[in-house]
Amino acid sequence: MAPPRGNNTGNAGKTGRSLGRRSMLAGAASLTALGTLGTTTACSRVSSADTGDGGDLLERLKVQGTVKLGIAGEQPYSYIDTDGKLTGSSPAIARVIFRRLGIENVQPLPTEFNSLIPGLNSQQFDVVAAGMYINPDRCQQVLFADPEYEMRDAFIVRKGNPKGLHTYKDVAEKGAKMATGVGYAEIDYAVDAGVKKSEIKLLPDQLAGLLEVQGGRADVFAGTAITVRNVVKQSKSGKTEYTDDFVPTLDGEPDLGTGAFAFRKSESNLRDAFNEELQKMKKSGELFRIMKPFGFVEQEMTTKTAKERCK
Repeated sequence: MAPPRGNNTGNAGKTGRSLGRRSMLAGAASLTALGTLGTTTACSRVSSADTGDGGDLLERLKVQGTVKLGIAGEQPYSYIDTDGKLTGSSPAIARVIFRRLGIENVQPLPTEFNSLIPGLNSQQFDVVAAGMYINPDRCQQVLFADPEYEMRDAFIVRKGNPKGLHTYKDVAEKGAKMATGVGYAEIDYAVDAGVKKSEIKLLPDQLAGLLEVQGGRADVFAGTAITVRNVVKQSKSGKTEYTDDFVPTLDGEPDLGTGAFAFRKSESNLRDAFNEELQKMKKSGELFRIMKPFGFVEQEMTTKTAKERCK
């Protein structure tokens, strides 16, 4: 999930350097239905004062037995399935790691992508589990675990790709009508390639993007490769397709976005404990085995660290 550089607030998604269901339709509907959950349960949040010693949230969550996850309803990162259950690669990873840390339950708190960091820092939930891209701006506001994946971009276009759109430069040079998600990193990528920011249509998610292209109101919807692949594969209309994935550029340099869990700045002990378990899963191959069913491929795994991405 990849919101843009300078955005204070998450592919799948996701600026690159700075950073966005078994049925997508059902998942979106379920997410809306669970909006009340995010409102009511926030009142029972665990306080987390900045003690300057790495925080004690981990110990208090062990006693409480439940960790609250901020999610943004983007497949395949974190979303609500047709049975109203929390799923996605991030919740799947969270269940394993937090159980090993002595916390048995995870509770989803759905919110808009741009509200994830504000919600985390106002203690509405304990961790952001939404595949949020790491970038220097966000690193000033939250602590990131090491990333679990790195991701290229791709487009949703009409069947046959009549305008031949394969890169952001194509979009700019051909004057194509572009759409992407609110806060997505793809905004910065497109502007870097010459697309006017004022002419980019911002939509709530990739399903809305597919419908926009399908209806002819946009020539292209830009997103992370995995979110684009998944939503087109789930569509039964046959009116759209996804392009080959590609590495976008930012400030003239190739930029692969990396997604990770985010924690409050005061809770480095929790982040460090989480990271330790995550690294074990990477080394054993367990992390990829967990993520593979959600559409990730081995080339999208990464050994990069949060420290590298925060520079």
